[in-house]
Amino acid sequence: MLKRFLSYYKPHKTLFALDMLASLVVALIGVVYPMVTRTMLNDLIPNQNYRMIVIAGLGLLLLYAVRMMLNFFIQYQGHVMGVRMQAQMRSDLFNHLQKLPFSFYDKHETGKIMSRLTNDLFEVVELAHHGPENLIICGISVIISFVYLSTINIYLSLIIFACVPLLVAVSLFTRRRMQSAFQERRVSTAAINASVESSISGIRVTKAFTNAKKEAEKFEVGNEQFQDASKKAYKAMGQFHSATTFVTDVFNVVVLIAGGLFLYNGKITFADYSAFIVSINLFLGPVNTLIRFVEQYQNGVAGFERFVEIMDVEPEPDGANATDVARLRGEIEFTDLSYGYETDREVLRNISLKIEEGKTFALVGPSGGGKTTLCHLIPHFYDVRSGSLRIDGIEIHDITLASLRRNIGIVQQDIYLFNASIRDNILYGRLDATEEEVIEAAKRANIHDYIMSLDEGYDTVIGERGVRLSGGQKQRLCIARVFLKNPPILILDEATSALDNATEILIQQALDELCRGRTTLVVAHRLSTIKNADEIAVVSEGRIVERGDHNALIEQNGIYASLYRQQFREAN
Repeated sequence: MLKRFLSYYKPHKTLFALDMLASLVVALIGVVYPMVTRTMLNDLIPNQNYRMIVIAGLGLLLLYAVRMMLNFFIQYQGHVMGVRMQAQMRSDLFNHLQKLPFSFYDKHETGKIMSRLTNDLFEVVELAHHGPENLIICGISVIISFVYLSTINIYLSLIIFACVPLLVAVSLFTRRRMQSAFQERRVSTAAINASVESSISGIRVTKAFTNAKKEAEKFEVGNEQFQDASKKAYKAMGQFHSATTFVTDVFNVVVLIAGGLFLYNGKITFADYSAFIVSINLFLGPVNTLIRFVEQYQNGVAGFERFVEIMDVEPEPDGANATDVARLRGEIEFTDLSYGYETDREVLRNISLKIEEGKTFALVGPSGGGKTTLCHLIPHFYDVRSGSLRIDGIEIHDITLASLRRNIGIVQQDIYLFNASIRDNILYGRLDATEEEVIEAAKRANIHDYIMSLDEGYDTVIGERGVRLSGGQKQRLCIARVFLKNPPILILDEATSALDNATEILIQQALDELCRGRTTLVVAHRLSTIKNADEIAVVSEGRIVERGDHNALIEQNGIYASLYRQQFREAN
């Protein structure tokens, strides 16, 4: 893990080197003050060398001016380096998320993923920036200060140094509790983010059902968990800081007693003892900083572990023999195919069917029967477990994911539109399309006239998830997107089930135009929309129980006929 962390320094090695050099100089300048103090007490003041006292003071002031500029460089450029590293990590994580399979998002909430991209990486970058600086400045300061203190009085220095293992032991003991406590707090923070994201996304449903109180109760559950986790974390942190502070206070007592005895017995001069007292902070200060750095280290490591946890999730793999295909014809064949989201429960069982090029094949049946799952296997959103799925006679594992999905258009009931302009949402179908092609796609989807009635036309921003559009307008915008993509294979998954009858007729006209000349797989509950399909299959409990065209299935007088008669009575 350390190697992976250090790799993010590589693009910024020049800036990192300058930052570390500046930190080294700052550490060295910090040693000058006690050295000057000792010289003044032992030499310049007793000998009344006022000229050198002033020169030494001015020289020290000049060095402090240099240190001020170096500290500015460290704080500014060091943080800039950290931000760049954070941006690279965030880009790597975001790009990796784009490659993960649907199964990953089935198990992870959006808010928790967002927490990894924001909160966790902020802690990582703080460690990336301050960690090396603290180690270099404090490490060098400890070494130099110990050497300098030894030149004043080696025995007194060894007494102080002998107390360091006690400080380290106390720190290690209290650090373990703090590490687990802060990890727990990170998990609770992610849970809060997930709860907030879910509530805000569903705010219209909440308001419609006046369930704000219920959402508040759900939020408070996560909020209470965060409070409990934070209490544990801060309790552990309090134990850590109070214990280490007590040990450093013991240091001062030891120096006071031992130094007093040495001074009483003539082992050290009063000037050297005064210089030692002044200089002891040169040693204890960096030691304390290194000890307190443990907290930042724990936060950073916990954040990086959560970052790595997602980065180590295997992306969607192309098959070992997968090749890029151009435009497919659209023949689809399932052979003895079975699939389950979980290994112990199959959603589809022994499906065998063939959809010929350019034909319309409809799937009907009870909810949860496996219709949508069957559709999701065609663009390889989920991997086939057993049996085979071929397109144009090519095993689906032998087609690259990118080229396969370029050949498939999907229109679903639950449409996702981006908070961007109408033009940008249509262009999502093919980013390099011309303005004329965008307009033509909108016309074929029966949405162009509505767009032109808007003040800003195609530049109109439609809001998050297309909130400023009606259900039918969203659907037609999605259809325009697929028209622009112009795929040979089309999947319509409950594309009109949420629309009123008048809007459905308008959408159906656009869909009929869209389906022309394409292999189309339709999932529908309204059987009136698929009466003219070339073939219809009834899917129940993961199996195909009936197949045929509309007339043949009516004659069979089975499940399809029963569903059709029921809907016909409801319509009447």
